[in-house]
Amino acid sequence: MSSRTTKPHEIVERALELSRADGCVVIAGERSTANLRWAGNALTTNGVTRGRSVTVVATVDGAEGTASGVVSRSAVTADDLEPLVRAAEAAAREAGPAEDAQPLVTGVPHSPGFEGAPAETSPAVFDAFAPALGEAFARARAAGRELYGFAQHEVLSSYLGTSAGLRLRHDQPTGTLEMNAKSPDRTRSAWAGRATRDFTDVDPGALDAELAERLGWAERRIELPAGRYETLLPPTAVADLLIYQQWSATARDAAEGRTVFSRTGGGTRLGEKLSQLPLTLRSDPHAPGLECAPFVLAGSSGDDASVFDNGLPLTATEWIREGVLEHLLTTRHTAGLTGLPVAPFTDNLILEGGGTRSLAEMVAASGHDGPALLLTCLWYIREVDPASLLLTGLTRDGVYLVEKGEVVGEVNNFRFNESPVDLLSRATEAGRTERTLPREWNEYFTRTAMPALRIPDFNMSSVSQGV
Repeated sequence: MSSRTTKPHEIVERALELSRADGCVVIAGERSTANLRWAGNALTTNGVTRGRSVTVVATVDGAEGTASGVVSRSAVTADDLEPLVRAAEAAAREAGPAEDAQPLVTGVPHSPGFEGAPAETSPAVFDAFAPALGEAFARARAAGRELYGFAQHEVLSSYLGTSAGLRLRHDQPTGTLEMNAKSPDRTRSAWAGRATRDFTDVDPGALDAELAERLGWAERRIELPAGRYETLLPPTAVADLLIYQQWSATARDAAEGRTVFSRTGGGTRLGEKLSQLPLTLRSDPHAPGLECAPFVLAGSSGDDASVFDNGLPLTATEWIREGVLEHLLTTRHTAGLTGLPVAPFTDNLILEGGGTRSLAEMVAASGHDGPALLLTCLWYIREVDPASLLLTGLTRDGVYLVEKGEVVGEVNNFRFNESPVDLLSRATEAGRTERTLPREWNEYFTRTAMPALRIPDFNMSSVSQGV
């Protein structure tokens, strides 16, 4: 095979042919990316990149159990395959028995198009978006504001083959749009972001109008002390908090008493009511607009994933149903340890609470019994205490004061200290669920749909100088 023309499925097949291990899993990823960047109401850079990565998992049976070795490399050609496979086999032989060892997955029908060329993006994905962005630049320039931002579209084609006979493929498009508006003196800043699959459903003009309104709110500056305030968390902030909660919702850690999902006295909190609102937190690989891989793609093992589970089908899972904790993250191994159903990680997250009001309508209903705050987004989120999932972080790019249903100005930024699990228990309203882009975690997790949440006593623990 020519190293220049080797197709991804040929890479997978050749690696499997080269394997001398008892079991082998090969994942080939073909990635193409197109991007635009702008500053001061003008495009500054654009480009297209392509790349390939290959992960080989070798399994070796022994008297004490099955060991696994995993090696991943980028820019792999046909000539690199044998050293890569041998390295994975050597890693398996040097390792002790894998705690998560399971038989490789079987019985999953082959994906259509497994032998086809990878999907690709190109600058054409911005054909309608770029002219609309230019129009937004002109409006911003005329109004005396500056737009900065970044748009990226990526398509990742993943090819999974195993010695147990699986041949699976998934094409994943991921688009992100982030835009900042600044006043000419740079004293005021506002941010907005969107997630998309193809840039046909994002409107830079609408984002510019949203940012212009927020810059207008910020013309009046009000200083507020730290304290607990009625606070509206927009969908992007809710997404960032619940993504961290989902990453922390592993069944084994909960069963062993190490997390917020551990029951006092032993066991987990499954079946416990976490919210008085009818909140349902779910994942579904086939959710419209949020589609993701319908099978496990795992390049490493841990309590939230297992390389032995590669190819395991994913189905819709309700993590929380109408306020009640229903599932925690399990692999086949940790499901066996805990006695819980298999519920692997899925690359999207949806929160629904039955609300119909938009964020603007929730603002209009706020601040009638005292001041309320409207956040833009959160950033620099870090864990303080895993036992309660207490998180700390900062507000950014606009915190606004709401009085009698009207935004009356911008206030200073704060550091917050809150647990997302505790927030769900204290939320008094969930708005309309909509697709959103998390600000903090969008390099790792983009496919979310969330409502705004009303928290009556959000803990702004200290004043921050962040912007």
